[in-house]
Amino acid sequence: MNALATQRSPKYVGRFAPSPSGPLHLGSLIAAVSSYVDAKSKNGLWFLRIEDLDPPREPPGAAEYILDQLFTLSLRWDGDVLYQSTRLDAYQESLARLSDQGLSYNCNCTRSQIKAMGSAYDGSCRDKRISLAEEFAIRVKTSNNSIGFDDQIQGYHQQSVEREVGDFIILRKDKLFAYQLAVVIDDDYQQITHVIRGYDLLDSTFRQIHLQNVLGLNTPAYAHIPVIIDHNGKKLSKQHFADPIDAKNDKALIFKALKFLGQAPPIGLAEAPCSEQLEWAIDNWDIQAIPKLANISEKSKRIV
Repeated sequence: MNALATQRSPKYVGRFAPSPSGPLHLGSLIAAVSSYVDAKSKNGLWFLRIEDLDPPREPPGAAEYILDQLFTLSLRWDGDVLYQSTRLDAYQESLARLSDQGLSYNCNCTRSQIKAMGSAYDGSCRDKRISLAEEFAIRVKTSNNSIGFDDQIQGYHQQSVEREVGDFIILRKDKLFAYQLAVVIDDDYQQITHVIRGYDLLDSTFRQIHLQNVLGLNTPAYAHIPVIIDHNGKKLSKQHFADPIDAKNDKALIFKALKFLGQAPPIGLAEAPCSEQLEWAIDNWDIQAIPKLANISEKSKRIV
């Protein structure tokens, strides 16, 4: 058990888990604010996890820059920052458990073969014997059982992972651990009880619950906020070269985030320090006021 275990509340533990592929943009800031305020409104803990599992996509100094951005905006995390790059042994142990239970297998399918299968992987490699000398990924087996969860913002959602996704990758061909595996192992390690994140990750939730079920891990409560799209209809993201936030505009950024989240902060709060704006949000937080849309335009009146 880690050192944070003696500090944490068993009632509510939230987290924000950015990847250090670049600075925070407006969309990632809004995810941070929503998870922070929800945790603090319930007297919970808010942990920060850096998902640094893809070194080729991580510019030097990006993680430290994100920490500086959060600190400037008065988003203060509890305990030490958890870096996924320090957790490789735990992920490897989970891979071994799945293999020992016959719940995973090696897959050498090419991208073109997978694309030809359509929307769901068809299990082509389930019964293959693939040499360890070959290049392969590792997939976890799925079943036709439907997985459902009650999203705190979006309502009830259900999916058959086998039919709609198929057996999915937990170790990539380049031997980097897949997001789906790492996130559930670390949510369990940090005893996360509530996950608030962007709507674009809602579909991943079914795969994560499947892994939690087969590994015997607890399932947190989930809530998915709408994501911001740009004028081209694309999600604000580092992949799409979204502009990083400028922490010098700290007051305006927090106020904009609260408006996007439907919290209706009083206009007079706009010039207050970030810490004061966040305190108001904690005292007046209403998760049901968050728009129940998949996405909202960056130019929407909701956030200007």
